Amino acid sequence: MSLVGKEAPDFKGMAVMPDNTFKEISLGDYEGKYIVLFFYPLDFTFVCPTEIIAFDHKLEEFKKRNAEVISVSVDSHFTHLAWKNTPVEKGGIGNIQFPMISDLSKDISRTYDVLFGENVALRGLFIIGKDKIVKHATVNFLDFGRNIDEILRTLDAIQFVDEHGEACPANWKPGKPGMKPTPDGVAEYLAKHADEL
Repeated sequence: MSLVGKEAPDFKGMAVMPDNTFKEISLGDYEGKYIVLFFYPLDFTFVCPTEIIAFDHKLEEFKKRNAEVISVSVDSHFTHLAWKNTPVEKGGIGNIQFPMISDLSKDISRTYDVLFGENVALRGLFIIGKDKIVKHATVNFLDFGRNIDEILRTLDAIQFVDEHGEACPANWKPGKPGMKPTPDGVAEYLAKHADEL
């Protein structure tokens, strides 16, 4: 069942923090923040490091939007740390600056309904609002990665709606107008912008 529109399930897990210490963290630790919670299959694999490094490269963009990025996989926190301590040119991910949660029990992956074959997490992604409501969810299969710029655009749309109370039409981008979520609002928007869709 989709979690979108529902309160995000709480989670708790041991994480490797940006300074390489271990700390148990939970959803409640991030009051007043947007959360980008993403799951990936396994450490020391192939598509996963490209996504993790791509998220890390855009981390400041998320932070500018009052959003925290948190990753989850079924590996141990010790394995996460070993992967961080392995140079990129040798199959590692380097000094990633967001928390990486260990889900050895697979409970978080089950709760968010991304566990595949009782073995690994699919590439699930959840954007959780400041109100702790899940605003967006996507799940990719194991063998293809996500587009971080599209995740930022989606976060921008969520925040635009939160701030302005307007809806975001198809292909909306920051700087573009929203529309009133009424029949008249849709008609007005389409009269002005239909050729941009």
